[in-house]
Amino acid sequence: MNSIELESVNKFFGTHHAVSDMSFIVPEGAVYGFLGPNGAGKTSTIRMIMSILYPDSGVLRVLGDEQPERVKDRLGYLPEEKGLYKKMKVKEIITYFGTLKGMARRAAATAADQLLVRFGLDDAANKRCEELSKGMGQKVQIISTLIHDPALVILDEPFSGLDPINVELVRDIILDLKRQGKTVIFSTHIMEQAEQICDSILLINKGQKLIDGRVPEVKGRFSSTLLIEYEGDASNLQRKGIIRVNNMGNSAELSIEEGTDTQALMRELMDAVTLKSFTLKEPSLHEIFVRTVGESDA
Repeated sequence: MNSIELESVNKFFGTHHAVSDMSFIVPEGAVYGFLGPNGAGKTSTIRMIMSILYPDSGVLRVLGDEQPERVKDRLGYLPEEKGLYKKMKVKEIITYFGTLKGMARRAAATAADQLLVRFGLDDAANKRCEELSKGMGQKVQIISTLIHDPALVILDEPFSGLDPINVELVRDIILDLKRQGKTVIFSTHIMEQAEQICDSILLINKGQKLIDGRVPEVKGRFSSTLLIEYEGDASNLQRKGIIRVNNMGNSAELSIEEGTDTQALMRELMDAVTLKSFTLKEPSLHEIFVRTVGESDA
């Protein structure tokens, strides 16, 4: 069974066409990334999946049901606009969210204890939410999303506010959910995270689907890139056969035009700058994102 199916879904806000003829499938048990710039339509699409908004036309199925509100208790949702009741204590608020999803209070309290230990927050169980750091608050909200053991988990910018250690923790939680057979959808602006953990991605811009597919297949549609570490003038990197230069100071990702003689290109670059290392490889999701969105905006 597919966890989510959209067929020609449209959503308008007045005259603004926020989601345009959107069609895609999220298979059960997948980690699926929603990618796109701000205002692309990611959150509007997620809100339709969550029955916060409703499509103006098209078909939307969630966990096999064309009326997604009927399966809401099987969904876990971390919204982009996050917030906690500041005066409530950590375990209290997690337990409360569990009861909202139909759990008995005692079962919710037990699950809260287990998740607080797993996330390294057991010492904070009796703290008020207003006492938490931004990262700790983010983890409490993720725990509240998972408290009822949902079949489908939707995370809107889940890594926001987390330090590198906790980014790894949340990444491991997502991968563990996948091992349990859960479906995870998450939106992010950080392409490296999507590249590390997503099975498939959906890239949208201005409410329209640009790319949809498994990550290896998506990368295979684009020309190779040359990753280099170098010393010298970055302006010397731009030459015939190079579509785009993503310069990072002492390193750069060079998008190579299809059919370019890479050996000849390398000789030119060696004459132009001092190459310390170079690797020819498939393009990163960051490069695919920038090129594809840039072309759609042109």
